[in-house]
Amino acid sequence: HVQLVESGGGLVQPGGSLRLSCAASQYAPSDYCMAWFRQAPGEEREEVAAIGGGKTVYGDSVKGRFTISQDTAKRTIFLRMNNLKPEDTAIYYCAATAGFACGTWWKNPRAYNHWGQGTQVTVS
Repeated sequence: HVQLVESGGGLVQPGGSLRLSCAASQYAPSDYCMAWFRQAPGEEREEVAAIGGGKTVYGDSVKGRFTISQDTAKRTIFLRMNNLKPEDTAIYYCAATAGFACGTWWKNPRAYNHWGQGTQVTVS
């Protein structure tokens, strides 16, 4: 059973930065498309970014502010979030699904069959 464990969330002021981490067990991130999603209260789960097969993609609301990266040796992906805004407040989830590259389907949460428990990010 694949496990994903997120960390790094917290409270930050507008304009600040955070780095989230997602550690994967039993497989290397290079063999999967791995993504970050977020969900605010009363809202649908929203795509943030994904990485797989050397390709990175971003949601429109975070382009230019967030950066996704991975450390294959540590089986970990990261999300560096800069210039945070109050509207970035949400629970951030790590997700993974088999596939060397993240295709156009990457924005669909139902494409992923492994999820972490989430980490809260509050910008206030």
